[in-house]
Amino acid sequence: MTDCLFCNPTSSENILQNEYCYARWSTFEVNEGHLLIVPFRHFGDYFEATDEEKKATWDLVDQGKVLIESKYKPDGYNIGINIGQAAGQTIMHLHIHIIPRYKGDMEDPCGGVRGVIPHKQKYEVSK
Repeated sequence: MTDCLFCNPTSSENILQNEYCYARWSTFEVNEGHLLIVPFRHFGDYFEATDEEKKATWDLVDQGKVLIESKYKPDGYNIGINIGQAAGQTIMHLHIHIIPRYKGDMEDPCGGVRGVIPHKQKYEVSK
């Protein structure tokens, strides 16, 4: 695909890579150090990935975490995949977000990724 933002990456965009995928800094970062893991093969849905591609992407997630730790020293992480327009996917080429989180980057981060539906983010955990 020639019109896909993630197809045919330049070598300068590849921060890390393996046989099946590469890592690049996000152009639209949520926080400093926001990294994307992107398969070389063009497909949109995580569930279309081969077992080898799934393993390779998660291997780069682990390597990406080490890189982010060394450069930015975040206090936590959100890792996510948007699958389909209803889930907010805007680039229909699979990519995994590694979003570093820092104390104070939002008032109350409780609920984390549940915040994709704001009124569902806050909940009480019974003890």
